[in-house]
Amino acid sequence: MRILITGANGLLGYKLVQLLGSKPDVTTIATARKKPADLPTAVQFLELDITNQQQTSEVIAAAKPDVVIHTAAMTQVDQCETERDKCWLTNVTGVGHIIEACSQANAHLVHVSTDFIFDGTYGPLDETAVPNPVNFYGESKLAGEKLIQQSKISWAILRTVLVYGVTPDMSRSNIVLWVKKSLEEGKTINVVNDQWRTPTLAEDLAVGCFLAASQKAKGIFHISGSEMMTPFDIAMATANFFKLNVSLIKPADSSTFTQPARRPPKTGFIITKAQAELGYKPHTFTEGLALLAAQAGR
Repeated sequence: MRILITGANGLLGYKLVQLLGSKPDVTTIATARKKPADLPTAVQFLELDITNQQQTSEVIAAAKPDVVIHTAAMTQVDQCETERDKCWLTNVTGVGHIIEACSQANAHLVHVSTDFIFDGTYGPLDETAVPNPVNFYGESKLAGEKLIQQSKISWAILRTVLVYGVTPDMSRSNIVLWVKKSLEEGKTINVVNDQWRTPTLAEDLAVGCFLAASQKAKGIFHISGSEMMTPFDIAMATANFFKLNVSLIKPADSSTFTQPARRPPKTGFIITKAQAELGYKPHTFTEGLALLAAQAGR
């Protein structure tokens, strides 16, 4: 099977490249605007900017993938709120380019989406929950989903929640790494205790993407961890695991933070469909921390 990955420089993209690059029956083509570090020798690399329609069509046509796993996106929620044209270009127009290229190449699309398409009035949510985004990032990701659902290509949409993990060349942090680094430096941190998520280990999400790709699964799947936690819970668990000073962690409600984009108060996912239909089995949060610790050299 030939699988092309977009966004190979991101956290999920990196984990996918490492996972698929180790499978002898998969030919992996990694794409991004620049070549990722630590690319396995078995993995091909092609430069790709998904906002360039011609390049997207040409690269995917040349790669001849059976499946495209589309992870490339603008995911900085506050930046999406303030730079809406840039956000829309990547998260909606770019998806349109991917759809067109998949149609021309007769490739199955596995597209990664987000819990932020929901308003957060309740959770955890299954795949039948009705989207109602409260910020522009969520609006853009929902618009991308609708383009895919309205297309004639073969597709799966995998929504996820609050992804964490580590790579050798982290361009962006995530909640676990931020907490760990802050406490190691002796900094006091204020952490939200009135929002709920099901944090997702990047390796688990990569496996979920591969399961959907290898089976050419169709439809919407919720892929996340199984434990509902607040960011404060996540911070405390991280501090305890790494034996850091928990007294530096101060609970705060979300009204005390001034951010350009609203956050949905309660999301989190019910993952029984992915477990039953794909064979998805996420790590516990503690197991995820142990894996991250081993990779980060504690």
